Amino acid sequence: MHTAGTHKSALDPFLPEDPHDVTRLKAIQAEVHESFKTLVRSRRGKKLRAAEDQLFNGDFWTGRRAQELGLIDGLGDLRAVIMDRFGQDVRIQPVGERVGWLRRRLGVRAERETPELIGASFAAGLIATLEERFLWSRFGL
Repeated sequence: MHTAGTHKSALDPFLPEDPHDVTRLKAIQAEVHESFKTLVRSRRGKKLRAAEDQLFNGDFWTGRRAQELGLIDGLGDLRAVIMDRFGQDVRIQPVGERVGWLRRRLGVRAERETPELIGASFAAGLIATLEERFLWSRFGL
């Protein structure tokens, strides 16, 4: 194995397992798990309704059970929760595919493959490819 660092090949699935790598990984996992538990305790505080060995053992639950355990405040979809919290007049701007400058300029917005839009879809793909190549060539790549 040719690597540029002592630990570059750590946990390589094509090499025999190294006990030192496993020990190191477990230490990192334990540190991340402790950080997670600290965050949950600080954010949920007295809302938690179960022993830590039950909350932090790696299990996962349905939304209803998570609510019973105090891990979440309630069930709902994003729009309903936002409207409940900020009022019915809140405007939610959906995030979609980033449309490049040339596609916006030409007004090409083919979102479905219907017979009427096959040409527009082809044109949009061609324009997207040209934009991508332009951006890569701009950096000499």
